[in-house]
This record gives sequence, C-alpha cells and structure tokens, in this order.
Amino acid sequence: MAGPGAPRAPSGGRPRPPAPAAKLCPCALRLDGAMGRPTLGHGGPAMEYDEKLARFRQAHLNPFNKQLGQGQHEQKAGDATEDLARREVLLDLSQAEPEFQCTERVMDLGLAEDHFSRPVGLFLASDIQQLRQAIEECKRVILELPEHSERQKDAVVRLIHLRLKLQELKDPSEDEPNIRVLLEHRFYKEKSKSVKQTCDKCSNIIWGLIQTWYTCTGCYSRCHSKCLNLITKPCVRSKVSHQAEYELSICPETGLDSQDYRCAECRAPISLRGVPSEARQCDYTGLYYCSSCHWNDLAVIPARVIHNWDFEPRKVSRCSMRYLALMLSRPVLKLREINPLLFNYVEELVEIRKLRQDILLMKPYFITCKEAMEARLLLQLQDRQHFVENDEMYSLQDLVDVQAGRLGCSLTEIHTLFAKHIKLDCERCQAKGFVCELCKEGDVLFPFDSHTSVCTDCSAVFHRDCYYDNSTTCPKCARLTLRKQLLFRDPSAKVEA
Repeated sequence: MAGPGAPRAPSGGRPRPPAPAAKLCPCALRLDGAMGRPTLGHGGPAMEYDEKLARFRQAHLNPFNKQLGQGQHEQKAGDATEDLARREVLLDLSQAEPEFQCTERVMDLGLAEDHFSRPVGLFLASDIQQLRQAIEECKRVILELPEHSERQKDAVVRLIHLRLKLQELKDPSEDEPNIRVLLEHRFYKEKSKSVKQTCDKCSNIIWGLIQTWYTCTGCYSRCHSKCLNLITKPCVRSKVSHQAEYELSICPETGLDSQDYRCAECRAPISLRGVPSEARQCDYTGLYYCSSCHWNDLAVIPARVIHNWDFEPRKVSRCSMRYLALMLSRPVLKLREINPLLFNYVEELVEIRKLRQDILLMKPYFITCKEAMEARLLLQLQDRQHFVENDEMYSLQDLVDVQAGRLGCSLTEIHTLFAKHIKLDCERCQAKGFVCELCKEGDVLFPFDSHTSVCTDCSAVFHRDCYYDNSTTCPKCARLTLRKQLLFRDPSAKVEA
C-alpha cells in the first residue's frame, strides 16, 4: 500500500493515460468537467470510461498534428469496436449535458478546421439555387426564434448577407462605361450607393451597394445596367423638344381591341380580367398598359384642367408621367384660343392677365434703366420667363398655382416692387412719365396705372375719364399726322411738335 505522501492514483486503480498534445474538441474538453469521476471501489467502470475517453480523443485529433504514437497508427478508423465506443461516449455526453448537444458534423468542423477558409457564419455556396434555399431556411428559422432575441437578430443579419450575395451573383460588378446612349436616352452611371431607387424597367429595387445603375439625363428614368438592353421606348425628352403639345381630349379611349389586347408600350398580353396581366388605363392617353409600364402614378391631366377646371390627380402610365413632368413648366397653353370662356368662369385668371399686361408695360422702363439692369429686377420672373414676353401663353404649372392661390400673391408682390422702382426710387424712370394732354392736370401718369387709358396708336397716356369723355381724336396722334403731311409736302420745313 502506498504511503500518505505518495501520489494518489486516479479512481479505478490504474494510472490515467496521458492526454495527447493535439488540440481537443470543445465537446471533449467539457467532458472532463461535466461528468463526474468514479471513486475508489469502482475500478471496472472507471477503466471502461477512461478507455472510451482515450479512444474518443484519438479519433478526433486535429489532422494537422501528425505526430502520433505507434500504437495509435495501427488502429483503423473503420474498426467496429471503436465506432461503438465513440457512439457510447457521445450518448453519455448527451445524457450528462442535455443543454449542450454537439453533433459529430460540428465536431469535425471544429477540429479539422481549414485555417485558410472564411470565418464561421459566412455562407460558402456560390450557386444561386443554393442561396435561395438558404434564404428560405433562414426565414423559417427567424420565424421560429423568440422575438427580439439575440439569436433572431443574428439570423436577420445572416439573411441580409445571403440576399446581398444573391444580388451580387445576379448582377456581377463588372466595369461599366460612364455614359450609355440608347434610343435617344443618355444614361449616366450613378455613384450614389445609399439612395433607395426603383428600376423603371423591371420594377425591382436598385441595390446601389452592389449593383450598377444609370439615370437618363433627359427623362430621369432609372434602371439597372442589366436592364438597359431591354428598353424599347425612346426618351420622352425628344418628344418634348420636337413636339411640345398636350393631348387636349379628355381620356381619348379607343378600346383594347385597337391595341390587339396588348400593352401600348411593351406589347405584353393584357386583359381586363387580369389574365395573363392586368390592363391599366392611362387617363392622359386613354391607352391600356401592363402593370410593369403602369404603376398607378398620379398626375394632373391638362385636358381636364382646361375644359373642366379639374385638378384632381388621375392614374397615368410611367411614360405619360415623365412626359407630363417635363411639360409642366412649358408655356404651351393659349387659353384664349382653346377655351376663352374660362376667363368668365375663373376670376383669378382675369386678375393674373391684368398683372401680366402691366408687367409687359413696365418692361421698356427696365430695359432702358441702368439701375434696373444692375439690380436685375426682371430676374424676379426667371422661373416664368413667358410672363415678360406675352400675356397669352400659360403653362400647366401656372394654372395649378392659380388654383392654389400662389401665383396671384407672388405676382402681386413683383408688380408692387416694379411699380415702386419706376414711380418712387428711380428719377430716370419718373422722367418718362406722361401728363394728360386732355385735362393737363394731375400727377405724372404711367401706362400701368389703374386709372389711366393708353392710346393704341401712339401709346400716349391719359386719364381714363378724360379719354372716354373726349369725342375728338388723340392730341398726340393729330400732331404726328400733321407733321407727316408737312414733311411730305416740304421736306425742308420744320414743324414744331
């Protein structure tokens, strides 16, 4: 019997075999601490346990460590006894620690790890079908896990990575040219990576982080680089440049049979029953489109505004929406010819027309005034240049602003600013005023004053009451006529005006 100072042998009566120097599986390391050691007096079970543990460790050695004992080299992996012992150890392990179950596949991945592989958690599949299966499996796991748990958050992050990988395989990041010209479109490669956009061709989301996408500088349509070759509709900017006019008939529908039951843009089969694709009508053109060419976008219809003064947005196709957006600020509506009765129905249009006529009368003062040119007063109307050119043409945006009450307020402020410069601030413009030649009384008159009248022949300004009460002709016109007659008879004669 050994003395008290002698080293005590492990329970079981025989020394414990030395552990191999190789890296051990985490499951095997937890085995020693989780399972209790047999005490003295139970030698048979302890010896059987130690043999099983040694065989388990020997079977799961790191394959990179090749320095094994001679006796260990002689054992074969397919030995039935060893396999049985290994299964028994795994069974004992699962019974000892039910909360930590590690399958043989995970053990092999942990022990026989390839140190040159990707980090744990990254999906190594490169096939699109495998990625789709992994995405569906990840979705199922997310639904089964408890809400707001850490495991569910990790699964969501993994799902995002899988989807990004799938998009990367669908749209490889090859070098693309910065400019692509196609059907009068001028597509420029976009550099924005964080803005969420939608492809106008395939209706899918553009993932700027991994996908190349382009924007047309003419019609502002956006699409993937892989969808460029699928575009069949010319750029609407060319139509706006060559034929800038509206369809002035309210929803000119002709029926699906005139379109051969096909989309008016992409020629895909459509039907009002929704089979094979839903037919959606554009309220601007009256034509029918498929769901890929008609996204139920809303826009104000010019024909309804002019004829009915109706500003309710209606559903239009993508092509019509881009065309209406480009035409919104173009002055192409001559209301006096299209619908002259509209001025009798809408009082705001009468006020706008009077303000525009006054601004046209102020324009000659600003052109010949140095101070006005330096102050650039006419730039107050830089967004509506047609207001300083004529008083007949309107844009659809003008009519929308008239309905909203914005145009009347802004135009009144500009009118007040212009009148203040001419009548109060600038002496040169004041010197260009008129004196009523009929009554020869009162202050200096200007053609844009509300109480004056202007001669249509010589542009002389009079008091309104004096001009209509006087039955004779305009005094200035009479002088000019007399001067022409005297000059025609005697060119050398000088007649004082």
